[in-house]
Amino acid sequence: MAGSSVEAPLGVTDPAGAARGYRPSATMPFAAEFRRQASRRRTQLALGFMVLLPLIILIAFQFDSGGDDDNGRNEFSSLVELATSGGLNFTLFSIFVSASFLLVVVVALFCGDTVASEASWGSLRYLLAIPVPRARLLTVKLVVALAYSGLALILLAGTALLAGTLRYGWSPLRSTVAAELEPTEGLLRLLAVLGYLAVVLLVVAGLAFLLSVTTDAALGAVGGAVLLWILSSILDQITALGAVRDFLPTHFSTAWLGLLSTPVQTDDVVRGCISAISYATVFWGLAFWRFTRKDITS
Repeated sequence: MAGSSVEAPLGVTDPAGAARGYRPSATMPFAAEFRRQASRRRTQLALGFMVLLPLIILIAFQFDSGGDDDNGRNEFSSLVELATSGGLNFTLFSIFVSASFLLVVVVALFCGDTVASEASWGSLRYLLAIPVPRARLLTVKLVVALAYSGLALILLAGTALLAGTLRYGWSPLRSTVAAELEPTEGLLRLLAVLGYLAVVLLVVAGLAFLLSVTTDAALGAVGGAVLLWILSSILDQITALGAVRDFLPTHFSTAWLGLLSTPVQTDDVVRGCISAISYATVFWGLAFWRFTRKDITS
C-alpha cells in the first residue's frame, strides 16, 4: 500500500550485516564478569588471605619472647621493633614482607588464570559464539583482573592499618631510611608506596595475561609469570651484567623505599614507572595480537 512501511521480520540483519539490536559494546558487561569472578573459589581465597595475613603477623608478634638469641638476625629484629611501634609502621612492615613474592603471586593468579581457565573448561569458544568480540572479551577480562589485583593490595594495606592501629596506636611513621614522619604525612607516603607498587606489578599482570592467552593451562600461565619474575630478580643481583640490569623489569621494584626517605627520592621511582608501563604495554599488546589471531578450539 502506498505510503505504508513494512517492518523487517525479526532475525534479519541490518545493512552492516549484524543482527537487529546487536551491539558489540553491550556484550559481556564489566559488572557481570566482576560478579562471575567474585563467585570463583580462587578469588575468594586470594582476597581472604590478603585480609588474614596481617592478622597472622599480628598474632605472631604476640609470641615474641624478647630474647636476644637472634643468631645474626638483628636487622630483621629491628624491623619487627619498628612494626610494633604504631599502626602505620605495622602497615609498612606488612607491605615490606609481601611485596617481593606474595603480591607477585596474587597478581599473576588473577591475570594469568582469567583466559586460560576459560580455555581449559571449554567455555571460551561459547563466549565467542554469543558473539562477544575477541577484543572486548579480552579487555573486560583484563580490566576485571586488574581490579581484583588492586583490591587485593588495598585489602592487605587496609587490614594491616586497621589492625595495627587498634593494637599499637596511631603513631608517627618510622623507618630505617627516613626521619620520623608525622602520622598524616606518613599515611600519604604509604599511599604513594601502594601506588608505586601497583604500577610495578603491572609488569607481572602483563606477563601473566600474555601467557594466559597462549596456553590452556592456567597453572602454567600463573607459574610462568612468577618464575620469570624471580629469574629477573636473580639476574638483577649479578653486578657483572652492568647496565643491562637497568633494563630488567625487576630492577626498580624496590625503588618505593625512596618514597620513605628524607628528602623523598623520586628518580628511581620515575624510571621504575616508565619501565613498568613500557613492559606492561608491550605484553598486553602481544596478548591482544595473539588472541585476535588465535584459533579457538576449546
